Amino acid sequence: MLLVRRMMMIKSKNVMSIEEYRKKTSSKSKKRGSPEHDEQVRVFEWAEVMSNKCPELELLMAIPNGAYYGGHWSVAHKMKAEGVKKGVPDIFLPVGRCDDDNEYGLWIEMKVGYNKTSDEQDWWLGKLEDQGYRVRVCYGYEEAVEEICDYLNLNEK
Repeated sequence: MLLVRRMMMIKSKNVMSIEEYRKKTSSKSKKRGSPEHDEQVRVFEWAEVMSNKCPELELLMAIPNGAYYGGHWSVAHKMKAEGVKKGVPDIFLPVGRCDDDNEYGLWIEMKVGYNKTSDEQDWWLGKLEDQGYRVRVCYGYEEAVEEICDYLNLNEK
């Protein structure tokens, strides 16, 4: 919660580089949960801060696939019945780009360490790319943030 408050104070400046964000988060205590979860949380903290500079980041969303839902398999079955599907990438930015690439949005599969994508994930990544989306596998929040910045041309603004 303290980190979020510090980030909100910085948000009023409208701009935060990856380096500034890294400095703010480097004093965080050691990982408390799964490393992939922690890295994804950092992506969304960064997006919240940067949304003043780039309002499209307000559309960035997480996809709850693969979650164990607090140990309640009944919730997992309910989510599956509602359409949650195994292998869908973790993050989606539903912002189209009308440039040379004409992409409909950005999907990101988060990984850490030596983790590899599963067969189901590879299937989804391929199908989404075939449909005109930019699809990336990112190892850690820095890579994900760099990909989002590239997609939204934030480095040029």
